[in-house]
Amino acid sequence: MTSSTIPRALLACVSLAALTACAREPAPVAQDATAARTPAVQSAATSRPAVPATQVAAAPASPALPLVVVHKSPTCGCCGLWVEHMRQAGFPVEVREMDDLGLVKQRLGIPYGKGSCHTAEVAGYFVEGHVPAGDVKRLLAQRPKAKGLVLPGMPLGSPGMEVPDGTVQPYTVELVDPSGNTTAFAHH
Repeated sequence: MTSSTIPRALLACVSLAALTACAREPAPVAQDATAARTPAVQSAATSRPAVPATQVAAAPASPALPLVVVHKSPTCGCCGLWVEHMRQAGFPVEVREMDDLGLVKQRLGIPYGKGSCHTAEVAGYFVEGHVPAGDVKRLLAQRPKAKGLVLPGMPLGSPGMEVPDGTVQPYTVELVDPSGNTTAFAHH
């Protein structure tokens, strides 16, 4: 189904749900692998206390995976869920909370119109938005001559943007070359 066939009212609701999800505060990360996973989506009326990055324990990571440094807003819940996704995939993650991500995006060369709600750095690459951990692992294994990966916007069903009914909007992760041009890297 394309956006031209989706009624505008439904698109407005989906967009509002995505923004509401981003405005949520992140869930505390479980301290051990046997703890129950926090539900991916929660009502905006329910809030959780913020957990400073220095108090969130990272899941044990594979020594082969490099540190992921995530720049995010202090109140973005979907960004916190993406961090949890990366940790569960074995990445060590450091979170740097800031109110204005513009300078980070500019420093790294995120192409105009390709931005999302958080920006990560890993092994000399940037990862913009809700890119699946598998795509990041593939990027690191292939080591292409590139700046990084982008997933513009906040597609429903991408890591950190899951919804209760399991809806997944088709999305494409793009590779950004050294000149800032993009090509498809993975289709989901």
